[in-house]
Amino acid sequence: MLDVRDVHLHYGASHALRGVSLTVERGAITCLLGRNGVGKTTLLKAILGLEPTSGGTIRLEGRALDGLPAWKRARLGLAAVPQGREIFPRLTVEENLLTGHAALRGRGQEPLPLEEIYARFPILRSMARRRGGDLSGGQQQQLAIGRALVTRPKVLLLDEPTEGIQPNIVAEIGRVIEELAREGSMAILLVEQYLDFALELADRILIMDRGRIVLEGDRATLDLDAARRFLTV
Repeated sequence: MLDVRDVHLHYGASHALRGVSLTVERGAITCLLGRNGVGKTTLLKAILGLEPTSGGTIRLEGRALDGLPAWKRARLGLAAVPQGREIFPRLTVEENLLTGHAALRGRGQEPLPLEEIYARFPILRSMARRRGGDLSGGQQQQLAIGRALVTRPKVLLLDEPTEGIQPNIVAEIGRVIEELAREGSMAILLVEQYLDFALELADRILIMDRGRIVLEGDRATLDLDAARRFLTV
């Protein structure tokens, strides 16, 4: 589904991504872990077209995305839930969700009905007329995920969705992510810092350090001692 091969990215003289390769399959959850500053968010930005790469290729369903702007990649089926959520605080919950319709223009596809978003995140139904800025952090995270789902993505990229979220909402978000993967309509790339959360959900786990993938495996084969060493601050 999503194939990243030997991707390099520079910020001036800084070599931020150093030959990163990974594959994200439809119906599976791939989790990318690493400490702060190792390149996880930079990789997502490269995939989304928000930062130019300096080498390698990124393909979606076999189509090269290299050189395409972010809005075209969104219309091809990439959707992101960014770190910090980035909802529109002055728009209502419903209005925030409706902004997802823009990514479907020209795709010949109907947006996911809001009723399906509310079924996954019932709290959003009761708050549909409230402004996004009035929601708690966990509720805003659910809203950000819902906004991405409206676009019927082929690949859903989530950047640390558990950051600063209360445990009961983390469990709810984990349940929804797992449901989405098992339904088989999309591929999911989950960026995280917490190994335990990844072990609960991921089909494949990759550990990143200093701009490289340094360890990978599924839940049964991953070297947990090595993974914890790379994640320890």
